[in-house]
Amino acid sequence: MTEKIISIETYNPLEIFGVNDANLDLLKSHFPKIKIVARGTEIKVLGSKTEIQDFERVFQLMLMHFERFGKISASDTRDLLSSDGEEIPALAYDNSDVLIYGTHGKVIKARSPNQQRMVDSARQNDLLFAIGPAGTGKTYTAVALAVQALKNKEVRRIILTRPAVEAGENLGFLPGDLKDKLDPYLQPLYDALRDMLTPPKLLGYLEDGTIEIAPLAFMRGRTLDNAFAILDEAQNATENQLKMFLTRMGRSAKFIVTGDITQIDLPRNQSSGLVQVTRILRNIPGIEFIFLNEKDIIRHKLVTRIIKAYSNPPTNINNTNIPNDEQHGNKDQLQL
Repeated sequence: MTEKIISIETYNPLEIFGVNDANLDLLKSHFPKIKIVARGTEIKVLGSKTEIQDFERVFQLMLMHFERFGKISASDTRDLLSSDGEEIPALAYDNSDVLIYGTHGKVIKARSPNQQRMVDSARQNDLLFAIGPAGTGKTYTAVALAVQALKNKEVRRIILTRPAVEAGENLGFLPGDLKDKLDPYLQPLYDALRDMLTPPKLLGYLEDGTIEIAPLAFMRGRTLDNAFAILDEAQNATENQLKMFLTRMGRSAKFIVTGDITQIDLPRNQSSGLVQVTRILRNIPGIEFIFLNEKDIIRHKLVTRIIKAYSNPPTNINNTNIPNDEQHGNKDQLQL
């Protein structure tokens, strides 16, 4: 009798085995001649060598299904078992526009015309600039493209970076080690990744360096080869910083630069490199600029209205129409 231990430490066992071990029970019923014991993130299988190989083939298909769709139901498991472990059954719907299936089966795809332009351009060009206001999905789409490339083995790693610039506030001293100090600046990138990768898988990628999230200053002197690199919030990169990042590009790399030139947080005496680069690199083959607008906003409908209002403010912004007690504060309240 042969014994085989299969590790699934990068997966959540509940999502693989199913609620109340429904998927695991189906496997046990389909392979009655072998003993299957699941403990934590390991599966111990005992039986003949041939039967264990058949089990491994089906179980690997289950993991592939989960990687592709972010979930595997009892119905999916039955379909895989009925396919004799040879291939994933064909889908009953068109998924040609889906970038990836995120956690809990979330479908991640372009949701606006300019986001689709980003997807199409990334397939044609190695350097893409996506510029537009808040909420247009620039960063989210870029991260989805990077995760897709990693899953398809088109690249070996993902590099995500941002300038560590405070948004109009002075936060002062931050406690903790270097990672603790920098993480608040990089949180939006973590948020996007959590939508696309399960926590164990994301943690594993971060620990082994497959996914690296670092401030822009840490890019100097490096060559990013066989990587998908994203510079987010590039409007807060200086001219020298942006030039430094762009020249990190290795032979087998893809770069996406995202930013919003209406929200520059640099000191007044520093110019945004993103504004400058739109003039310098605009007509170079292999580089594309995509400008998103309020029509691409996928957040709350009020965000669209806010962006429009700031783009076209009233000609007379003053306090002449504000009641006197609202301009100067309520006198009764001031006496408290």
